[in-house]
Amino acid sequence: MKTTSFFFLLGICLSCTVVVAQQKPNIVLIYADDLGYGDISCNGATKIHTPNIDRIAKEGLQFTNAHASSSTCTPSRYSLLTGAYAWRKTGTGIAPGDAALLIPTDRVTLPGVLQKAGYKTGVVGKWHLGLGPKGGPDWNGDIKPGPLEIGFSYSFLLPATGDRVPCVYVENHRIVGLDPADPIQVSYKGPVGNDPTGKEHPELLKMKYSHGHDQTIVNGVSRIGYMSGGKSARWVDEEMADVLTGKVNQFIEASKSGPFFVYFSTHDIHVPRLPNSRFAGKSGMGPRGDAILQLDWCVGEVTKTLDRLGLTDKTLVIISSDNGPVVDDGYQDDAVTKLNGHKPAGPLRGGKYSAFDAGTRVPFIVRWPGKVKPGTSDALVSQVDLLASFAALTGQSLDKTEARDSFNMINTFLGKSKKSREYVIEHALNGTLSLLQNSWKYIEPSNGQAFMPEVKIETGYTPQPQLYDLKTDLGETKNLVGQYPEIVTKLSALLNAIREKEGTN
Repeated sequence: MKTTSFFFLLGICLSCTVVVAQQKPNIVLIYADDLGYGDISCNGATKIHTPNIDRIAKEGLQFTNAHASSSTCTPSRYSLLTGAYAWRKTGTGIAPGDAALLIPTDRVTLPGVLQKAGYKTGVVGKWHLGLGPKGGPDWNGDIKPGPLEIGFSYSFLLPATGDRVPCVYVENHRIVGLDPADPIQVSYKGPVGNDPTGKEHPELLKMKYSHGHDQTIVNGVSRIGYMSGGKSARWVDEEMADVLTGKVNQFIEASKSGPFFVYFSTHDIHVPRLPNSRFAGKSGMGPRGDAILQLDWCVGEVTKTLDRLGLTDKTLVIISSDNGPVVDDGYQDDAVTKLNGHKPAGPLRGGKYSAFDAGTRVPFIVRWPGKVKPGTSDALVSQVDLLASFAALTGQSLDKTEARDSFNMINTFLGKSKKSREYVIEHALNGTLSLLQNSWKYIEPSNGQAFMPEVKIETGYTPQPQLYDLKTDLGETKNLVGQYPEIVTKLSALLNAIREKEGTN
């Protein structure tokens, strides 16, 4: 009798465990690269159409005041995965392609929190957070520490970006398809091997560079940095979206019993823009527009997989971007001349690299059928809050020293509340910080070029403070410092207090 009771109770406990596991949603985070607020049709674009992203927006909650933490990629990604502003830690600017791992392996991370909750965790796509120990990775051996050491159970990466060497994929700890008889050499200090460079051999290029990007040629495109060897492992840019999307779908298929988390860090629409032939010429806006169509296709392929596996209602999908748009970012790809009236930043001022809002106000869409009511939200939210929010979603608490800048906003993300974050901090390329609170935006004084001519972007860097009322002046055209000195004093003091906040970097 006792034995029967024991197994009966054990069965109930196991059943409860299964129920709890089923209640944890799968999570798919699609993180686009350089996608501007105005680059998708659900945000008002009329010159280009993104039906797959639009479908997620129609079926989910679309945020109009959501922010990446920085107007450049490495710091935004660092903040996303650690729940801490990257500017708190030195060495988190735009990382060279041979940087060591930037995220300490002993700290709490977004994938680590989900892994602790029983999730299979995967990252596919652009990494750009460094790999290997101090001094950089051993490209011809085990490449670690990396994603597997900070909470991911699977990784398939571009080590840095498409315009930086090495131009190879790294799966878990190894370069994919590397021939030991043809080892890779990588340098950001000077040439290695005999591979031609774009500067010396422009006749070999199928896409010319406009500024920078004149070093080793791979697949007819010159890159940042020098590389030799690894011929069998080198990627083909035109196949990249297919390769990465395929890996995401394989991960979902293998993890379909759930729960799983996959961070799909697409390379579209970052330079060099060499979309697959299926998309080349289809947008009428040159390679940048074609790459937006390709990104939309990637989203569609992932959602098709969720539909096919019956996982759509069990999966929380988030679509966002690491920073705002840039049109000419180093290659002569007709992106400027073929805009055709398209406004990548929509009504916003600035762009990538900038302290103005176009640098960090990005698309942000959340879909979880039956759990998230479709619609729009003007709540002020930040990507840095995903870590604390996912911890709360999975029933975990964080120590106050962990994920120091991440707040639990899960009810806002799921549309159960319209509560805004108390404030949002934005970080620009030169280190300038801005603070948003309610409708006010304060940009601290800084030094630097007010306009970056090579990328044709207003930076917002000035020696004087700036204050804008985004409710009436979304385009940040009227500096109200002189009219509201008391608000400037208040926001400046708050920014300094946040900057000096103690805790783990």
